[in-house]
Amino acid sequence: MDFNFTNQVAISTGAASGMGLLFAENFAALGGNVVMCDVNEEVLMQKVAEINARGVGRAIGVLCDVRDYEQVCAARDRAVEAFGRIDIMANFAGGTAVRMCKVDREVYPEFPDVPIDVYDWGIDVNLKGPFYFAHAVLGQMREQKSGLILNIGSITGAEGDGYGMDYPTSKAGLMYGLTKSIAQFGEAYGIRCVCVSPGPVLTRAAMANMKTLVGRAAEPQEIIDLCLFIASDKGQFINGENIMIDGGRNAMKRGKS
Repeated sequence: MDFNFTNQVAISTGAASGMGLLFAENFAALGGNVVMCDVNEEVLMQKVAEINARGVGRAIGVLCDVRDYEQVCAARDRAVEAFGRIDIMANFAGGTAVRMCKVDREVYPEFPDVPIDVYDWGIDVNLKGPFYFAHAVLGQMREQKSGLILNIGSITGAEGDGYGMDYPTSKAGLMYGLTKSIAQFGEAYGIRCVCVSPGPVLTRAAMANMKTLVGRAAEPQEIIDLCLFIASDKGQFINGENIMIDGGRNAMKRGKS
């Protein structure tokens, strides 16, 4: 489908790599301007330069730890300063804390053994980060009387995880509580909120081992195509909803995989 985001502005978090980067690349290629946020400044600025070298939409990079509300507000202010508006807030930053913090399961074999600051990191990045960005940008969107908050959930939010508990707890909060609540707030101002919840995605090779009814993991572009549809003129009737894009994993019989 031929999407056109000319003169629209998106903020994408986790934008130095993975789906946050892929969204930014696609959005800019389709004419949009994008504010790319990440904690890895060196890689982020390299990716920003690559997008700008293509000469379609414009990208700017902002060093931003989504756990820090002041940095979140600074990213918002930079977006408005550079482009005058914020049309889409795409919350891609995240990850399972026990993996991202490289927890040794031989040293910390079960949930009560893992240091609580590991789980604090996960809840802060995966739940508080999107909450912070929503709080920061919704004033601008209210003034515009338009906007989309795009949350990224996970099949794990529906399945649970007996060890990496921060991740399903945070993602379930995005998928249901935060997404519906923002949509309710946005009703009076033309603001939508939608959550896209992937199953296994080949951003990591290990995801190929997760079973789905279609027998494979998703290519990252498949997830981004759905995000772009939701953000486009064609997706305007989608609001307050969590959309699973999981190859049928959530419909499978429950059991160990």
